[in-house]
Amino acid sequence: MNKTFKIQIKGRVQGVGFRPFIFNLAIEHQLLGFVSNNENGVIIYCNASKEKANDFFEAILNKKPEVAVITSYTIEEDIYVEHDVFNIIPSKSNTQINIPLTPDFAVCKACKTEITDPENRRFNYAFTTCVHCGPRYSITTKFPFERAHTSIANFKMCSDCDEEYTNPNDRRFHSQTNSCSTCGVQLYLTNNLGDSIKEDSISKVSQLLSEGKIIAIKNTNGYVLCCDASNPEAIKGLRERKKRPNKPFAVLYPSIELIKKEFELSSYEETALQSRIAPIVILKNTKNISISVNAIAPNLNQTGVMLPSSSVLELIIKTLNKPMVCTSGNSHGSPIISIEKEANKQLKDIADYFLHHNLDIQFPQDDSVVRFANEQKILLRRSRGLAPNYINAKIKSRESILAMGAHLKSTFTFVPNAQTYVSQYFGNLDSYDVLERYKATISQYVDLFETKPRTILIDKHLQYQSSILGNEFASEWNTSIQGIQHHKAHFASVLGEHNLFASKEKILGVIWDGTGLGTDNAIWGGEFFTYQNNGIERLSHFEYYDWLANDKMAKEPRLALFTLLDDDSKAIIKHKFSKTEWSIYSKTIKTNTLKTSSVGRLFDAVASALNIVDINTFEAEAPMRLENCANTYSKSYYIDFLHKKTYDRVPSKYIIEAIVKAYREGFCKERLAYSFIYTLAKSIIKIAKENQIKTIACSGGVFQNSLLVSILMRMMKKEKLNLKLNRKLSANDENISFGQLMYQQHIKN
Repeated sequence: MNKTFKIQIKGRVQGVGFRPFIFNLAIEHQLLGFVSNNENGVIIYCNASKEKANDFFEAILNKKPEVAVITSYTIEEDIYVEHDVFNIIPSKSNTQINIPLTPDFAVCKACKTEITDPENRRFNYAFTTCVHCGPRYSITTKFPFERAHTSIANFKMCSDCDEEYTNPNDRRFHSQTNSCSTCGVQLYLTNNLGDSIKEDSISKVSQLLSEGKIIAIKNTNGYVLCCDASNPEAIKGLRERKKRPNKPFAVLYPSIELIKKEFELSSYEETALQSRIAPIVILKNTKNISISVNAIAPNLNQTGVMLPSSSVLELIIKTLNKPMVCTSGNSHGSPIISIEKEANKQLKDIADYFLHHNLDIQFPQDDSVVRFANEQKILLRRSRGLAPNYINAKIKSRESILAMGAHLKSTFTFVPNAQTYVSQYFGNLDSYDVLERYKATISQYVDLFETKPRTILIDKHLQYQSSILGNEFASEWNTSIQGIQHHKAHFASVLGEHNLFASKEKILGVIWDGTGLGTDNAIWGGEFFTYQNNGIERLSHFEYYDWLANDKMAKEPRLALFTLLDDDSKAIIKHKFSKTEWSIYSKTIKTNTLKTSSVGRLFDAVASALNIVDINTFEAEAPMRLENCANTYSKSYYIDFLHKKTYDRVPSKYIIEAIVKAYREGFCKERLAYSFIYTLAKSIIKIAKENQIKTIACSGGVFQNSLLVSILMRMMKKEKLNLKLNRKLSANDENISFGQLMYQQHIKN
């Protein structure tokens, strides 16, 4: 005898083709009932015998759509209701939602084929999507995920699209973003004066790029600035107009085949490039490269490369048929732009032409960026395709929590329900525009989830804009507030990612970055912690040295070198300063009281000592170029500058003095750069072994250095130690908001 069964599927199951999948599976199993989105995911009611219901249930779990992520599921008998068909029922939003937000998915192979096929009705349609691909998070207005709850709702489906949408045998069956050139999103091309260009937009953009013009293109996640990647003059013009003299640009390639021809590509990198995320992947250059690498990434032997994430970029790059520079559409230091009016205002002195479209973007996002150290993926920026979900976070509290994150590389983490949402990367909150975007997105989340936080978590550095804003929110919403030390939040982020809070063994936390306020009011950044029994203790750190000139210290590697050399050695770098600067800094250091343990500034000091960089033109230029220099060293004569040296605190000044001495004695800078990074890795092994700790968790921006990670992996394998790194989040300050949450949930001291 048939009964009615209720099946609830939770996880990333909205906007991924789950309901049409269930519909067709139910028809295959000859079941009657319905499927619908609800506030918890997807709910199914079906009439069946217990055996048939269980077979259906198993098939759901085993055959789910590729991009779906199931986190939990239940099946139970319900009150019997007679059904005479199986239907997809539109969802109703009556209660607060409790589901992951579906990220954007890169354009799939099937859609790519359609838009380049002259016989297909979507030939050259720049917003072609299906149930497996297209914008999701970036166009969401509310949930559950339905067409009516997105900005695509402004475009009513034509009869052909509606027929696809209602046809169970069509791959666009219940595709919420379904549209075509008849009923869908429209492109329009203008010059930077606003004059309309009445020609085929895609062909004209390709022509203009070939002529050396700079085009601002509105992608589905925001504007990008593009130019011909083989034209050094066009790239130079983009740099000058964007006020970005040396920071690397990303390059969009037309095919994986061309990428494989021009770069050294591992299987891991190839998989990442072709994934649903379509991130920028940092690749090593070869001699076969066709692009202007010196203009695109000056002084580096690597390039950030990606494949098209959307149909509009696919059409442009296929028509152009060669690589193009593709960088965030913003002015220097501002967030990515998504609104046409703002683009026309802010980018008119950068772009020669604009390719606009009329689809509203609700959540603008930069492209995600990754690199690899052998098989280890290192996330440099977590944004489009990855934000805003964190699946399976271990949360004990039932109250809503907002973690405000840090000041640089800002993100926030929101827990309004049983889910954890880690926002996309925003940038430096010193920028007014970035701060406004950050504030506005928090407000969007509060409205979207219809929940205000009951607890707000901030960094203990009360002058961070995130901390200031957190205090303002706490006052406005009458919520409790808790400050959490920066580096302990970093450590907690790795512990949380690897679910290590229940571990009985002691864990070593190695947290190296540029800056963060310590509990002793020094600037920390070279920290060794231990975790055990829900407590974090500071075990050791790099020897303190002077922090001079506030933020200028992070921008001028020569200053870090100046503070680390003793008085007798300082004279050898006097030529790096003007007479006035030398006089001021020499006097200031005598009375300075602010100290630091920053390993990030040690990288700066070595870069200056080896005459690689004295003054940064972009954030982290010195460590990037130092790593680049070290990677060119192909021999195995490494120097451990701390060999046989005993210490309680890692001797910062001793390392720098040894490198300066060796460089003056004629050792090549490539060997010294490699040996510096090698020495840092050895210091971790030494401290772990001295304290008999087998598991080491590393976080902080320094651990985005792929050479350091590669050396560590090799050493730890030899020593039979366990290395834990951030995997789902960036090692830099993007993980601070999640770390604040993990600390608040699991740490007692």
